[in-house]
Amino acid sequence: MPYLSKIALNPRRRTAVSLLSSPHRLHAAILAGLAVQPVSERVLWRLESNTPHRADVLVLTENRPSWAHLVDDAGWPGADGGAPLIADYTPLLDRIGRGREFGFRLTANPVQNVTRPTRPSEQQSARLKEAADGGSRPRGSRVAHRTVAQQLEWLLKRCQRHGFAIPDASATPPAAGLRDGERAGEHELSAGPAVSIVSRDILRFRKHDRGPHVTLSTATFEGRLRVTDPDALRATLLGGIGPAKGYGQGLLTLAPVRTALIEAVAHD
Repeated sequence: MPYLSKIALNPRRRTAVSLLSSPHRLHAAILAGLAVQPVSERVLWRLESNTPHRADVLVLTENRPSWAHLVDDAGWPGADGGAPLIADYTPLLDRIGRGREFGFRLTANPVQNVTRPTRPSEQQSARLKEAADGGSRPRGSRVAHRTVAQQLEWLLKRCQRHGFAIPDASATPPAAGLRDGERAGEHELSAGPAVSIVSRDILRFRKHDRGPHVTLSTATFEGRLRVTDPDALRATLLGGIGPAKGYGQGLLTLAPVRTALIEAVAHD
């Protein structure tokens, strides 16, 4: 049975500062909340906010977790609003039906595979040198999409395989141009897909103190989707979209269209 959790961290505590500065450390702390070790299940998570006053982490697990260690070390133990929320994810999965529409939110790492990156990372440079020394063809490397247009196209190309479509948004012209008896709703104009990028970031960190730098280009998408393949969308909700899932990327969450874009299960 899957569970969606929401954990509030206190960015002014030393442990929280350490976790929030490194997706690698935060991922390890999240895995520590599962009783079956080593963890073999798929765990998806997303840093929902990172302000001087509060940072919320959403986590999707297959088994019921315990976040006592995060609350004690990096949260607000005993305070009102400091307890983590853990909700059964099954009711949301059961509401997935063909043709239904939901609001959605996704933070992802939009990338493409290229043979020779223009600006290779440390790891990519090492692989290219190794291939050149051995006389073999270099493996493809992941390169981030950096513009808004590229990142939006990346998501739109993946909708079908993940069981949903993004319908067109509509824009209504100003009422001043209408003739007598006309209603604005009869003159809706296409405004492109109903999705936008609400934030973008570049994460830089090390897996270990002396390890190579890891750089991730991220984009947070918000919009509206329509279910085209319920089974595929359920698999997407549980499995995520795109790479770097261990670093807080790929968790797709849904909400009723009639409400703000917050997780539907948080209201159950």
